[in-house]
Formats: sequence, C-alpha cells, structure tokens
Amino acid sequence: MLRIEQVTADYLVNPVGITKPPQLGWTIGSDKTNVIQKSYRIQVASDPRFQNLLLDSGIVESEQSAHVEMKELKLSSSTVYYWRVRITDDAEESEWSATASFATALLTHEEWKGQFVSAETKADAANSKGTYVRRKFAAKPEIARAVVYSTALGLYQLYINGTRVGEDELAPGWTSYKKHLLYQTHDVTRLVQSGENAIGAMLGAGWYKGLMGFARQRNHYGDQTALLCQLEIVYTDGSKEVVVTDSRWKGADSPVLFSEIYDGEIYDANLEEEGWSNPEYDDKAWKPVEIVAYDTSALVSQAGAKVKPIDRIPAQERIVTPQGDTVIDFGQNLTGWVHFKVKGQSGERVVLKHFEVLDAEGNVYLDNLRKAKQTISYTLKGGEEEAYHPHFTFQGFRYVQVVEYPGELKLEDFEAVAVHSDMKPAGTFECSNKDVNQLQHNIVWGMKGNFVDVPTDCPQRDERLGWTGDAQIFCRTATYLMDTYTFFSKWLRDVKADQTPEGGVPHVVPDIVSGKADDNWLLKQGTHSAAAWADAAVIMPWTLYLMYGDTRILEEQYDSMKAWIDFMERHSENGIWNYKLQFGDWVALDAKEGSYFGATPNELVATAYYAYSTELFAKIAKRLNKDRDYEKYSKLYREVADTFQKEFFTRSGRMAARTQTAHILALYFNLVPEEFRERTIRTLVELLEENDGHLVTGFVGTPYFCHALSQNGRLKEAYELLLKDDFPSWLYQVKAGATTIWEHWDGIKPDGTMWSPDMNSFNHYAYGAVGEWLFRVVAGIEADEHQAGFKHTLIQPHIGGGLEDVHATYSTIYGDIVVSWKAEGNRVQLEVTIPHNTTATLVLGQAKSVAAELESQFAWSEKGLTANVGSGQHSFSYLI
Repeated sequence: MLRIEQVTADYLVNPVGITKPPQLGWTIGSDKTNVIQKSYRIQVASDPRFQNLLLDSGIVESEQSAHVEMKELKLSSSTVYYWRVRITDDAEESEWSATASFATALLTHEEWKGQFVSAETKADAANSKGTYVRRKFAAKPEIARAVVYSTALGLYQLYINGTRVGEDELAPGWTSYKKHLLYQTHDVTRLVQSGENAIGAMLGAGWYKGLMGFARQRNHYGDQTALLCQLEIVYTDGSKEVVVTDSRWKGADSPVLFSEIYDGEIYDANLEEEGWSNPEYDDKAWKPVEIVAYDTSALVSQAGAKVKPIDRIPAQERIVTPQGDTVIDFGQNLTGWVHFKVKGQSGERVVLKHFEVLDAEGNVYLDNLRKAKQTISYTLKGGEEEAYHPHFTFQGFRYVQVVEYPGELKLEDFEAVAVHSDMKPAGTFECSNKDVNQLQHNIVWGMKGNFVDVPTDCPQRDERLGWTGDAQIFCRTATYLMDTYTFFSKWLRDVKADQTPEGGVPHVVPDIVSGKADDNWLLKQGTHSAAAWADAAVIMPWTLYLMYGDTRILEEQYDSMKAWIDFMERHSENGIWNYKLQFGDWVALDAKEGSYFGATPNELVATAYYAYSTELFAKIAKRLNKDRDYEKYSKLYREVADTFQKEFFTRSGRMAARTQTAHILALYFNLVPEEFRERTIRTLVELLEENDGHLVTGFVGTPYFCHALSQNGRLKEAYELLLKDDFPSWLYQVKAGATTIWEHWDGIKPDGTMWSPDMNSFNHYAYGAVGEWLFRVVAGIEADEHQAGFKHTLIQPHIGGGLEDVHATYSTIYGDIVVSWKAEGNRVQLEVTIPHNTTATLVLGQAKSVAAELESQFAWSEKGLTANVGSGQHSFSYLI
C-alpha cells in the first residue's frame, strides 16, 4: 500500500516561527519496490479539518517530494496553517497524510511593539548577576489562542503564571547580535487564563555581556541584559490584545548571584522570590525597569535547532583520589550540567568543580581549563529536599569534584544532563570491531558536546569559540550523524554577517576577536582569512547542498561565497595565496618542537584551498544558472590549479614539500597532474611507512587522509591507518579510555603525562572528521552531486580491514538508506535498502563475480561490477 510516512516543513515537524512559505517534504512508504512518485496534491487550510482551504495545488505531475515550495501561499503573522499531501505512483493513490502544521511568527519588523527592558543599569556593566523582570496583565474570557514572541540581550528563561515557557536553554543563543538576533515563538494558550495573569523572565549575562574570548573582555555586545517580549492574545470573537515589554514592567535581582559561560554559576536559594511569576505576587518592592535601545531590524525568528536538554546520564562511580578529593564519574565526557538533589540546613553549600580527566596518579586535573573555573555553588534554603541545576551556563566535563556537600553523598542524587542544539539523529554505524564502534561513539559525543548553538572548538576551557576551521573540517561528518541543515544555515548567516567589507572571513564566528587581539601572540598576526578556516564560507554551503539537495542555502550564501573567492584573488600573488596569519596544518605532529604549525608550507595549503573553493564556487554558479560567474570562476580555478602544479611539483613529478599533508591535499583536491598521480600516491604511502604506518597530520591533512588512499587504489593502507591503535592514531585515544575526540593526538601521552595545558581539550571534534570515511567508504553511502540530496545515491561498500560485518543507516530527506555487509573469506553478502522515490547505482568495485541469478542485473564498468537499482530492499551475494 502506498502511504505518506513523515511530513516536514523546512526540515522540521510542525515548526513554530516560520516567516516565509516553507519548503514541504514527505517520505513515502510502500510494500513494493521501485516506487517512484508520479504526482502529488497538497492542501493548506486554516483549520485542521480542511473546511477552509487556503490553497489546493491540484494534481501536480511530479516526482518532487522534497523542497516543494508553495510560493503562491500568502502568509499572515501569528497564524497556524494546516497542510496535508497525497500522492500517486504508477499503480495507486495514497490516502491523505496525517495532518501537519506550521505556525508563523511576526512577518515584519514593524509589528514589534515592545521595547527591551532591563533590571540592570549602566552601573552593572561589570556585573554578571541574574535578574528578574515581570508584569501583571488581565485577559478577557474565551481565549482562542495566545502566542508569545521573545528574545533577550543576554540569556533568558520566560515564565507565565508560574510555569516555564518551552524547553529552550541558553536562549536566544549566540549570534552576531547587532546584525542578527534570534527570537523564539511559543504557543502559550494553555498558560494564559481569564482574569489576572503575570508574565516574567529570568535574565543572565551569557555570551552577550559576560567575559568571553582570548582578551578576557566582557560586554562584547552591550553592558545591560534586557528582555523583549510580545504576548498576543486572540479571543473567540476575533478581537486581539497585545502585552509587550515597556516601562510598566518591574525588575529585581534574582538568586543567581553570578553566572557566566566559562566560570559557572553561584546561586543562593535563600534569595528566591516564591511565586515571583504568579499574578498574586506582591512586586511593590521591585524597581522600575530601564529601556534599552536596540534596532529590531536585526530580529530573526528561530523555528528550529534550539538548545535543549537531550540526554540524562546517571552518576557511575564515586572516587576518592590519592589526594583525598571526592570525585563523581559520569563515565562520559559531555557538555551540559549536573542536576543534583540535596537536603541540609540553610546556608550550607554544594560546590562542584567540573573537569574532563584524572591525571596519571588519578587526581583531579584542572590545568587544561586554563582560567575557566567551571564551578557551581549552590547555597541551600534548608529544610525540605532541594534540587538544582544552573540556569545560564554550561560545562564540559566527565567528572565533578565535590568540594562541599552537606550530609550523605548518594550517587542517585546526581545526574549529568547533556545539553546541545536539538538536531534529529540521522546516521548510525556499527561494525564487528568494538574499537571502531567506540570511535564512532566518540565522534557522535564530540559533536554533541560542541554543537551548543554554534559549532565551538571545545566546551570546557576559557575559549568555546565558533572556529570556522573546525566546523568546515567536520561538516560532512556532522551531516551523516544528525540533521544539521537548520543548525548550520543559522550559523552561516553569521559567517556572512561578520565578513570584512572586502570579503575576508573571521577565524571565529561570531567574531569577538577582531580588534581585540593585540595582546595575543598568535592572533595579533591576523584575525581573519586563513585557508581551511575561512573556506567554510564556500565548502559548508556546498556540503549542505550535496547532502540535502537544497539550493536555498546556495542562494542565501552566494554573495558571501563570491566575496570570499574575490578576496583570495585580490590578495594572491601570481596565483599563490598566503595571506597574513595562516594556521596551515595546525598542530600536525611533523611540526618543529614547540610549534603548533605543521611542516607543510602555508602557501601550499592556502593555494590548494584557493583552488578547491574556487572550483566549488564555479559549480555552485552553474547550479544556480549564473552562467557569467560560472565561466569567470571556472577560468580562475584552472589558472589557480595550473599555478599550484607549476609551483609545487617538479618537472619529474616530485612534490616540493615532502609531507603527508601536501600529498593528501594534492590528491583529494584533484590538483595532481595525471601523469604524476601514481608517483604522488606512492610517495604518500612511503611517507606513511616512514612513520611505521602512522599519520603525522594536523587539522588540514587528517580529514582527507583515508580518502586520499582509498580513492587511489590504496584501500588496504587506508584501513590499516584507521585501525592503528598505538600512538598516534584514532584508536590510541579509544584504548586510552576516551569517550570523545581529543584536540591532540597525544592529549594524554603514552607515559600518562599531558600535552601542554595551554591548549589541551579532550572534547574537540575536528579529528572526528574520519567519521565521513566510515559512511562514505566503509559502508559506501555516497551522495551524487548531479542529483544532490540522495535523490540518487551511489552505493559502493569497501570491504577490508578484517571487518566481518558492517551495518550503517542514513536518514535522507527521502527516507532511510540502509547498508549491511558481511564478509566470510572471499564471499560478501550485501543487504541494501533504498528509499522510495529515489534510485541508486550499486558499485561492487572489488567483486570478481556475483551470484549467477544476479548476473543479468550487473554490467562491467571502469569502476567494477555496476547495477542500477530502485527503491526497496535488495540482497546481493558476490565474490571478491
């Protein structure tokens, strides 16, 4: 039976906060194979019974089941729209899908009626305390719907009549506030009551005014926290009432005495104002709020990828260290906070210090946090059992040191809460090698720990910045693990916002470094436009297009991408790109002693990326039918590639830089003259052998190493590299007990000592970029750029590494791809599931023959035995 299984609007299920007609999509279920949609019909209505139709597409002959735009639909602000779809294939018609919805926010900036209100004054500029703001209001009977729009300068939690609104944490998140400030939309119909009501919020410093960055400065965006709120109540008679933040609100200090991203939170429960957000609360002692001027044209609605509590992990073990400290081990390095219960007397305290690892002697190790305190202090009210977790901060930790705790410490009273942006899980990978499975686990948790509203470099020390290089390197892996379209497209908006006037891309986004790094030994050399880092501006939109098939991200980022390519062209010299501060192959092991810079020349790394980004941009221009740009940048790409080859290859085909990374980039970016390809790959293998089969690459070379090998006939060496488990290797970290990815290959050295504490994160996801190789090569789930978004999939599993079996899934916008293979001797059993309304090309590159009954389906190609398959489940047996 043909059926609709999942419907989405802008990749989200029933989103709230839409501001333009969303792209609709659906996945198809059927008990048949080779299902291709023939037509669809969409209806949009103002009621869930579809009695008042606003749009009926009629029968549209089309295979399209993703990115379906209803451009003719005219939206109104603060409105719920209901929609459904039915489809046909070549044999039958489905029933209508389950009714879905999307709700709009405020469609124009002029609709904002409120002002930002603050319980702080200019005198609080150096203060990171928490505050309350509130207001009472009356509502008439017969409320039909109530919706609240809210945001803050700082962080906020909103309450109505004593109840928290939504599950958002660390809202409104971190953006380039003065150019791009998110606001949240919540349906609060069930919270607003006829008669007296109260609305209020708790506010904290957060990224907005707290101490952040290398310069250890505060007030990067402003010096007062403030709330903007607009509550709209619609009555059954059609009338509307609006409650906004204005001078009628009142403010007071909250029990949060201090709260900052790096240092944690100090909370005194004795200062709690019982019922402060209820209408009966007496706020006569509260002070008038101050109005904070702010340009509302920067406001942008947030419909998805909000930060939320995602996982809860009970305490695993209580440890008493050799130095006598009491430590709780949660068994997993994570980002978030500890939720605890406690009972004691008024004035007693709970003090917890969060950290990542024990040192070689088993003692608390805090040095790698640098100046970040990561400390929670809670003062008890006393009497009944109390429970607490922080409001406006997060920590990176596996362990907590219990500095103070009244009474008996019970493990069941402690729970770690992992907090990160809400992204639907997308991919799974399992195999017969338990260490590789742990590596996959570590990659996933490294992503969880660093995708907290922005893609940060680390979640524990006094940094936690949106480094563009880390995000670019990991982007493809991230899209295999979770649905990152909404998350990344939000952050790329800030990449565009924070570009320099001539197109340079900052090292960190949001950019709180430029103009504030004169005292930093490294960044005073330049705060923008480093190869591989700044190239996030092009590579990431292209990756999102490749994985989701959505040209919208290309259109939105087009000017940003073009500006970056033009910046490189403008500042290159004779086709060689090497501008100011370049990180090169950052923290590679072939660096000179005491240096962070790998041995590969910066001009080689930079020019390779110059060529690669220019090539991608030319493809993007062609995809968007910008023919003039396509011709211009295709020509530029050929010129840069030719310059690279002339500059970095000798006439006999030897690369001028004899490093692993130089050869990896040349191969993966397809910059090797064809006549020199075999020599280049042979030299790369020699360099690998010279290091006993180990990598010595850094941030730039590592992500592509296994690809450079497997794409050039060296699958065996690629597997051997992946499966190395002594230093340095991915599995060395696994063997050392890691539960996330480390910043350095030798974060903990074989003798148990640590890398220098000035830069040694144990949750630093960049090297987890090998995850895409597991999906793309080991499982063989590969996107086809000519039919992006997995409308057509290339399935080419690579058997090897002694793996007996592999099982991988990837949830595309069309449905789930599943690839499972088992290898026994030279026989392989392959099971593949292809989503309906898509097709796939199956390539058995290692096959010598297939089972006799399958021979008619396959043909020999330059890649090996090849077959085209449709949707459904397929089974293949072959010999390698």
